[in-house]
Amino acid sequence: MRKTIDILVAEIGSTTTTVNAFVLGSDPVFIGQGMAPTTVLDGDVNIGLVGAIENLKDKIGDFVYSEMLACSSAAGGLKMTVHGLVYDMTVRAAKEAALGAGANIKLITAGKLRRTDLEKIKQIKPNIILLAGGVDYGDRETALYNGEKLAELKLNVPVIYAGNIENREEISHIFQEAGQEVYIVDNVYPSIDNLNVEPTRKMIQKVFEKHIVTAPGMSKVKELVTGNIIPTPGAVMECAMLLYNDIGDLMAVDIGGATTDVHSVTEGSDEIQKITVNPEPLAKRTVEGDLGVFVNSRNLFDLCGEDIYKKFSNADELINNIKPVPQKEEEKEFVLYLASKALEVAVKRHAGKLSSYFGPTGRTFYVEGRDLTNVKWIIGTGGIFSRLEGGEKLLENINDGGSGKELYPPSSAKVLIDRDYIMAACGVLSKKYPDEALKLIKNSFGI
Repeated sequence: MRKTIDILVAEIGSTTTTVNAFVLGSDPVFIGQGMAPTTVLDGDVNIGLVGAIENLKDKIGDFVYSEMLACSSAAGGLKMTVHGLVYDMTVRAAKEAALGAGANIKLITAGKLRRTDLEKIKQIKPNIILLAGGVDYGDRETALYNGEKLAELKLNVPVIYAGNIENREEISHIFQEAGQEVYIVDNVYPSIDNLNVEPTRKMIQKVFEKHIVTAPGMSKVKELVTGNIIPTPGAVMECAMLLYNDIGDLMAVDIGGATTDVHSVTEGSDEIQKITVNPEPLAKRTVEGDLGVFVNSRNLFDLCGEDIYKKFSNADELINNIKPVPQKEEEKEFVLYLASKALEVAVKRHAGKLSSYFGPTGRTFYVEGRDLTNVKWIIGTGGIFSRLEGGEKLLENINDGGSGKELYPPSSAKVLIDRDYIMAACGVLSKKYPDEALKLIKNSFGI
């Protein structure tokens, strides 16, 4: 007799497609997970999706399902270029919005676009272009100039404008005359030291879902899916924000084969805010494209230096034969060692730092970057934490890699492991079933 599954959530990754099965209701249950290689290079991601569903059936038996939702990072994920006025102001705000939405940012520019910038944009072929610039009622010229230059490229790429409110009408005319889609949202940096990234983040995800059909076979997936298809890193952020509203300030780490993502949702402490140089968004994501335990394992190996040979006398052999899924105990230990270096470097890049200078009144302290000192929960998600023993210990020792000046989570912060590997899936679910998604991810944590 075939089982009845309420909902499937597909996660179409760059290398692997995963399908998660759930039964909803007042006491929702995670039923199981199927996996198969992503088949975007075969010209149709549906082949991998069907393979993951069949793999799930092999594990839990035959079933029928009522609904399917999805997130995707296939075909390069959400490729974006970001353009603003001043790097530490409008550009930075636009960048935070794009990363929070799950973007893979390929180019960031400040000021007027140069010919070389425009050539790079043509080569990148972004899914979305984010245009900002000028606080409200401030500089108008740069954003208008950039808008005209982007329109002249005739890329047929949707543009989101999140700059000076005075430019809205003109920007709309520029792109409409060029026959190019344009979406107008609130300024990401409406006034000095005031970030407003949420409207832009939400619009990026809406536009991504509308245009995801450009990936090979994705139009067929959209026919199967009953809700929005959102970028996978954006889905993790949705889940992090859902949890923040329930359990408080948190940080989530995903150490993958190619990248290491760090998400944090926190306003930091009042004391640190008073001496912070630049404002930070409530929800922040950093992605380290050079830190991965498979595709970028050699980078991590080099970062470890001579220390790795003290731990593994055959380190060269292990790195030359590294596998996406380690099998032997020594291979697992080696991958965990690389993961510890990825965690150390990624968290250091994500976290802010306390600095000082001597002025006329003596020593003055200031902070640049993210304040994590109010974080109460450190979450591990991804294969490293769900499939290998020892991931929890890495997170417990998260402060060990610092110099003492970094604004890391306190030692009292508790570690949670996404043992079912469903954080992204729950982020997708939360768009339609927030209560059920919260219960499911907390079950995965064991809380």
